Amino acid sequence: MAIQLIMSTGVWVLIYLAVSLTCKWILSWGGADYIKGWKSIFFFNGTPEDWNTEQLRAMALFTWIGFTILFVIGLIYPEFRFYKLKNSL
Repeated sequence: MAIQLIMSTGVWVLIYLAVSLTCKWILSWGGADYIKGWKSIFFFNGTPEDWNTEQLRAMALFTWIGFTILFVIGLIYPEFRFYKLKNSL
């Protein structure tokens, strides 16, 4: 039995702010240089040797654009920002 819980708007906004700050850090504040190499596996899929600085910035930009679209849809239609808890409660 799966239970669906809808996130509150405040939690939804906080998640978006966290993703936005991370993407901004990677794009503009030197984060791409910092996570280049083995640390990039914590942010994006793939083998660490495959990601250079420009690819990390491009992936962060695409992630930010995609999550912004999802964020706006979630603000307009709250039922799209749900998650399921399996076998709980």
